[in-house]
Amino acid sequence: MNFNVLKQFPYTIKLVGKFVKEVFPQVDDELFKWRSLGIRCPDKVLADQAIASIEHKRFHAQGGSIYALYPSAPPHYTKFVVALQTISDYLDNLCDRVGFMDEQGFRQVHFAMLDALDSTREMADYYKYYPYQEDGGYLVQLVKECRQYQDKLPSYQLVKKEILELAELYCDLQTYKHLPWEIRESALIEWAAPHLKKYQDLTTWEFAAATGSTLGIFILGAMAANDELTSAEVTKVREAYFPWICGLHILLDYFIDQEEDRKEGDLNFVFYYKDQQECNTRLRLFLQQGMIRAAELQDQQFHYAVIQGMLAMYLSDIKTKSPYIKEISQNLIQDGGNTVRLLHGLCLFLRWKKVI
Repeated sequence: MNFNVLKQFPYTIKLVGKFVKEVFPQVDDELFKWRSLGIRCPDKVLADQAIASIEHKRFHAQGGSIYALYPSAPPHYTKFVVALQTISDYLDNLCDRVGFMDEQGFRQVHFAMLDALDSTREMADYYKYYPYQEDGGYLVQLVKECRQYQDKLPSYQLVKKEILELAELYCDLQTYKHLPWEIRESALIEWAAPHLKKYQDLTTWEFAAATGSTLGIFILGAMAANDELTSAEVTKVREAYFPWICGLHILLDYFIDQEEDRKEGDLNFVFYYKDQQECNTRLRLFLQQGMIRAAELQDQQFHYAVIQGMLAMYLSDIKTKSPYIKEISQNLIQDGGNTVRLLHGLCLFLRWKKVI
């Protein structure tokens, strides 16, 4: 399987060049803004988590901001992407880093994700069931930053239903996966079961992985700036991204974190594959299906570049040096074609230069 197309390489390289040169500085500016606000949270626990989520998960905002270069993306779309991704990363830390494990509390703080994507909702009391509450308006300001973009997008009503469905799945996942280890697995299985009737080709853990990606939300938001957008196009993009491109995104994330998660005893959806061969087969399937569906979309070269960039970014991480991971990484890079091989080398250089 080789999806390399001669015309794709110059497009992808040009896109990546613009991404690094123009978008990365915008991301840094936005993250600096939010860090400056987060550090002023009156509650030190919340301030620490706001800062940590930005400093240690900067690459999430960098990666998502590729959609600022989507052909129909609105001006300053990086602001929306960074604000929403910062909400996501901050809430993840609140659920995972302070020793608090309460389903009601997790669900309540995640109302911030839904409020950020639906300006008609009354904003919730996000910390109502959380032990730390004084953030000086940090989370509310992030939500407001996202909401102000919706009224400017002429086709937001066409994508809103799809965006909120993806956001609700994301919030469900975050709620259940952070429960105490003795109940979280059964909670995730029970939650995923009715959804798997629609996604019968997926395992519970592959479905869960796909729900953990924000890429589907970002692409739909970028498309909403197009006043000629059709519902048929929205459906095709949704079906390409969820579960395939979104699933590939999060499975790659878990794939490279295996050794670290095994040492820490953390949840990792890749651990549910029975062996290395099954892991190899399934990851390559997600790549194949993502590329096939991307080929059916408008601006297919952009979607190809996103997939190729994901492979290069994740598989250039130093964590892929372990023998177990290395073989599958090489297979995925080969499947991605010559463009991925060259991008992989570029990402290695950018990591060496500490750009990513």
